[in-house]
Amino acid sequence: MTSSGREFLKWLAVLLMTGDHALKVFDLGYVPVVTELGRVAFPVFALVMAYNLAQPGADAGRSVRRLALWASIAQPVHAFAFGYWLPLNVLATFVVAAGSIWALQRRNWPVLVGLLILAPAFVDYGWAGVWLVVAAYGWFCSHGKRMHWLLGCGDFRRSRLYLVLPIWVWICMSLLCLYNGNAWALLAIPLMQLGELRWPIPRTRWAFYGYYVGHLALLCLLALLVS
Repeated sequence: MTSSGREFLKWLAVLLMTGDHALKVFDLGYVPVVTELGRVAFPVFALVMAYNLAQPGADAGRSVRRLALWASIAQPVHAFAFGYWLPLNVLATFVVAAGSIWALQRRNWPVLVGLLILAPAFVDYGWAGVWLVVAAYGWFCSHGKRMHWLLGCGDFRRSRLYLVLPIWVWICMSLLCLYNGNAWALLAIPLMQLGELRWPIPRTRWAFYGYYVGHLALLCLLALLVS
């Protein structure tokens, strides 16, 4: 994917996430299209994150520290917005996923088992969310940078099916659909093709984290004013 393509996908996911959060904070229930598209935001974020961590020179440990900081800042606002402390917010989900990749890179198996098996019980999207990032990371590390390869790399001369088809990614996407109670998350896979294009969007580092905290705080304020 291009750098601007990844930025475009993240901002697109932000837009879909914001609509979904607005429905929940204002207790609007089901709203056609907005509710369905809200299920697409997480897998887009997850696949872009996995792609980024699969790049040469990517530092999973740094990602863990940055995500943990913002997850801690976001959690009180998240709890106030949605009325619960557990599961933790989605940034904590990405903390666990990035930590799993860090442990995998260093072959730290006890930490990896704890992060993959125990920690997902306490974060949003649970095991499906964490495993999706790790599975996609493994696929991108082995099969390059083209997003259409999420449908298979086309080299069927190899004897083992998992080498040419992203079976583990598909399984985790299926688990995510079960978690959501619908199959709308699958729309993320064709949307990822947009990341191959070049968009007139500058790359940002902290904007997404600040937006996550800020939009929740703003929604809470508006909900209080309305009530």
